[in-house]
Amino acid sequence: MTTQAKTPRVPDEVGVPDPFQYMHPVMKANYGNWDWHERPRPGVLRHVAKSGDVIYTVRAGTQRQMDVFTIRKLCDIGDAYADGHVRFTTRSNIEFMVADEGKVAPLIAALEEAGFPVGGTGASVSMVSHTQGWLHCDIPGTDASGVVKGLMDMLHKEFVQERMPNRLRITTSCCQINCGGQGDIAVNVQYTKPPKINHDLVANVCERPAVVARCPVAAIRPAMVNGKPSLEVDEKKCVCCGACYPPCPPMQINGADSTKIAVWVGGKHSNARSKPTFHKLAVANLPNNAPHWPEVKEVVRRIVEAYKHDAKHWERMGEWIDRIGWKRFFEMTELAFTKHHLDTWTGARKTMNMSAHLHF
Repeated sequence: MTTQAKTPRVPDEVGVPDPFQYMHPVMKANYGNWDWHERPRPGVLRHVAKSGDVIYTVRAGTQRQMDVFTIRKLCDIGDAYADGHVRFTTRSNIEFMVADEGKVAPLIAALEEAGFPVGGTGASVSMVSHTQGWLHCDIPGTDASGVVKGLMDMLHKEFVQERMPNRLRITTSCCQINCGGQGDIAVNVQYTKPPKINHDLVANVCERPAVVARCPVAAIRPAMVNGKPSLEVDEKKCVCCGACYPPCPPMQINGADSTKIAVWVGGKHSNARSKPTFHKLAVANLPNNAPHWPEVKEVVRRIVEAYKHDAKHWERMGEWIDRIGWKRFFEMTELAFTKHHLDTWTGARKTMNMSAHLHF
């Protein structure tokens, strides 16, 4: 007969990890009791607790995929110049927490000497939120990490200073369906042709009912091709989204002639001053031109410069566009208005009134 353990086994990697085990002592002592904060300089935040305790946070830009040597270098800097406590933000920045103001300047100097720019706070271009690209993603249409490298080389000065009208959030995505998010500027893959099907592999690789169900416009159906179970695509319905490719790699959506990049503008998650919004198309059919993506960089540069020059203080990208209008936006950025900006897809739920939502 087995005896029951006095304490239940704690499962590993289940749920949210305990944040207190790595938390700075000042943060732990004042958890939930912070009074106010300020930014003494770009990349540095000063939080003051109700108890009077103060902690400084120094934010430095880092790449999303890091080798162990870079991580060790950052941790060595934290041990030598900070209090040994770090954390990573959702935008792949590292933050060092220190309780002594005298440690802030030496810490910044050490980070910048090692090649890690300090910034990304307040009205700046924050680090680009991006997907994993060619290194790790199993369905990439482009290398989001490479696009980010090119963009941040160009926008470095806007990361280390706070001279934008408001914070500028940029996102990138290496496919059209899985990753990415709403951003002031979003750089996303754009597929322009239906998938090319390798019928010899479909039956052995794909769970066909799941692939049929995955299509958002019911453009895929089972078929027999050369005596083998396969799939076929109704190209009149297909919107070239690539949703079929992840569960069925033989339905290849990527191609040198069909994988392009589109730039979207005006999205945001926050509800400060205005409600959250979806971004909208600014430029379509840009070349997927690795390794530096010069055409994408040029479009983003035009948009950033026009926004910085004309937007009012605290206006986000979408709020600025709403105020000046889309006609003026295209004039100021010198971007072309094309057929790709017109919503002509008659299969949309809203267009066909097929949604369960009520419209007033």
